[in-house]
Amino acid sequence: MGRYFASRAVQTIVTLALMSLVVFLLIGLMPGDPIDLMIAGDPNMKAADAARLRAAYGLDKPLIDRYLAWAGEALQGNFGYSRSFGQPVFNILWPRLLNTLLLAGTAFVLSVAIALPLGIWAASHPRSRTDYLINLFCFAGISTPPFWLALLLITLFAVSLGWLPAGGMANLRPDTPWTAALADQLRHLVLPVATLTLVQIGAYTRFMRGAMIEALRQDYVRTARAKGAPERTVLWRHAFANALAPVLTVLALSFGGLFSGAVITETMFSWPGMGKAIYQAVLDNDYNLALVGLLVATAATIAGNLLADLGYAWVDPRVSLAEDLA
Repeated sequence: MGRYFASRAVQTIVTLALMSLVVFLLIGLMPGDPIDLMIAGDPNMKAADAARLRAAYGLDKPLIDRYLAWAGEALQGNFGYSRSFGQPVFNILWPRLLNTLLLAGTAFVLSVAIALPLGIWAASHPRSRTDYLINLFCFAGISTPPFWLALLLITLFAVSLGWLPAGGMANLRPDTPWTAALADQLRHLVLPVATLTLVQIGAYTRFMRGAMIEALRQDYVRTARAKGAPERTVLWRHAFANALAPVLTVLALSFGGLFSGAVITETMFSWPGMGKAIYQAVLDNDYNLALVGLLVATAATIAGNLLADLGYAWVDPRVSLAEDLA
């Protein structure tokens, strides 16, 4: 097991290094730079002043030299400052990462808790009326654009009925009772969480249904039924454990996506999360903020794949992580 984790650690370091180089070069090749934005904001700035600023920020050097300088500082724990906010990038990303985890994490948990039982029920009653209704619901969720669903929910529950806020986060005074703060935070969470949950449920349910149908066709399931095992035991103890392995891959990749944020949903509901921060940083040519945000998302995806591998070994005794290195 120790060799396995050591190997994954080396792979993670190499992947993050290559990803940082690729992202840095792509951002650097974008037209314009922060100094161009300063010139646009101050037409009276002289060319000599702009040249001095580019030299001060190192923007007059080749891209590879700028990357090596950034990588050297990053290895010392200095990931630079955000040009847009004038603060260290982690001071900007940390609260937004927590906001994204609160939003997307809640939606992820709800989606999994609803989708897995739905997929199992549909697989255990194939071609029934319930199965057709679940499939119709899944295809509707997969086909619905998130921005359209967000607009629909805002129009219905925020504009027409006035039950819920249209967006933003709870911004209460420090002396507000915690019960009132929690209630207001939950009210702001309802619509964006509902949007993400409805969009994700369809895909998760379809994957779970397909995996369960395949598992229910296996010989060990027929043997369990022939021995007189209750249908509930057959579904959850025999079929579900084996059907869960391929679904873990989808869930693990979705887990990694939590840290990059749901750009469309966060934008529609003015939720200050990672996705919106990265998107705005790219538009503003905020190199450091965009680069570090994308690296955090990459690291989260790698962590999700690691959790999937550990999940395989947990649900399937035949999988041995030590043998993968042999």
